[in-house]
Amino acid sequence: MSKDQKQIGRSLAEIIEIRKEKVQKIREMGVEPFAYNFSKSHSCADIIENYEELKESVTVRIAGRIMAIRKMGKASFCHIQDENAKLQIYFQLNKIGEKSYELFRLLDLGDIIGAVGIVTKTRTGEITLFAEELHLLAKSIRPIPVVKEKDGEVYDAFSNKEQRYRQRYLDLIVNHRVKETFIMRSKIIQWCRDFLNHRGFVEVETPTLQPIYGGASARPFKTYYNALNQDFYLRIADELYLKRLIIGGFEKVYEIAKNFRNEGIDRNHNPEFTALEYYQQYVDYYFLMDEVEALFKFIADKIGKSTFDFGEFSIDFSQPFQRRKMFDLLQEHVGRDIYGMSENELRELCVEKGLEIDKSVNYGKMIEMLFDTFVEPKLIQPTFVMDYPKAISPLAKISRKGQKDIVERFELYIARQEFANAFSELNDPFDQRERLENQTRLREAGDEEAQTMDEDFVTAMEYGMPPTGGVGIGIDRLVMLFTNQRYIKDVILFPQLRT
Repeated sequence: MSKDQKQIGRSLAEIIEIRKEKVQKIREMGVEPFAYNFSKSHSCADIIENYEELKESVTVRIAGRIMAIRKMGKASFCHIQDENAKLQIYFQLNKIGEKSYELFRLLDLGDIIGAVGIVTKTRTGEITLFAEELHLLAKSIRPIPVVKEKDGEVYDAFSNKEQRYRQRYLDLIVNHRVKETFIMRSKIIQWCRDFLNHRGFVEVETPTLQPIYGGASARPFKTYYNALNQDFYLRIADELYLKRLIIGGFEKVYEIAKNFRNEGIDRNHNPEFTALEYYQQYVDYYFLMDEVEALFKFIADKIGKSTFDFGEFSIDFSQPFQRRKMFDLLQEHVGRDIYGMSENELRELCVEKGLEIDKSVNYGKMIEMLFDTFVEPKLIQPTFVMDYPKAISPLAKISRKGQKDIVERFELYIARQEFANAFSELNDPFDQRERLENQTRLREAGDEEAQTMDEDFVTAMEYGMPPTGGVGIGIDRLVMLFTNQRYIKDVILFPQLRT
């Protein structure tokens, strides 16, 4: 219930009924309350920014939603809001005529109107459109939340998280900063495209519905394809299809795609998320580290600053990103040299460190648990964590330094979160088959997130896959970082909620 409802003691149903009656009265006046179009000449921001050029000489046509209204005797005011700004409009009986002024008296907060007139300032110095015409464009039947601002402070904010997510349209109407977040999201995605397009990448599209899911360690969403009489899965990643394109002769490809992982929901995870993946022939993970760092700094430069607040942290993009080996970090923060430990020794260490594990937890999962618990919370400034265990990286090449159980993989961590994952891609079909078969055995042993065997992908590799580097970046987290949003739902327009 809005503040207005509380003040006048009317229920929502009563307010809706009153507004429906107003719609009928407006129609009886010969005015259509839901217009077909309106020709705008300026936005509210245009008028504010170009006031000196427009004042008292140019007739302008603006449109927007009424966010405040003051009805008086023969002269009244309202503030309208369009996509980018608010502007005051002054209506005078002897300027717009009796019929239009009667129409104004039937208007409410939330109505969408158009106005035509000359721009000037009131006695208080506020830029104002002095209206000569009023056009009703859409009558609001339901009351919008009343949010008031004074001296930069917001009162009676529409702040209930659950309601804001469920009714994002209201959130966007009354919380203008929310709209700014999603405008910035659009820009960040475009800057990612600009960065890659400038380097000669080709944007492609791969299947969302896949007969075999792969390219990541996750549980899928399952569906049924009636036309093919076959089970299909929503993709958990587009990696294996993009690699098929690399094999097919595309030298540089990327996709910005929706992925779906049937996992839990928390402040950093959403089962439906957007990811950027790109692949380039003849490069390795060292090259990719330079390029990923360049991309993040490119976005920071486009925004126009090098230091960003992210929750309690201040992230500095002006400095070189750190590069640390995973097992060095584990030794530093766990206090033991983990590299070379047997699975039983690692299990004993996990128990000693207070981690809850059972016999079904394998070597790779234990490494991840130790890293997530003791290392990840220490990674604040941008840090590439390099050289992962082969056991948790079935699609990356073995280290060229002779360590057969280490692969050339990195993840980028910032403010205790992972933002990018990249490999020197495995291009040996014999090794790839063996690793996917091992993943199958892990699945059979109870690991629901282990990867699946994709015979067609291995067949494609057998035709010859060039040396390749590949990167995956979570777009949602990227937007969170650059807009200082700590909850992933705040950068997703319509997050799924429990019904």
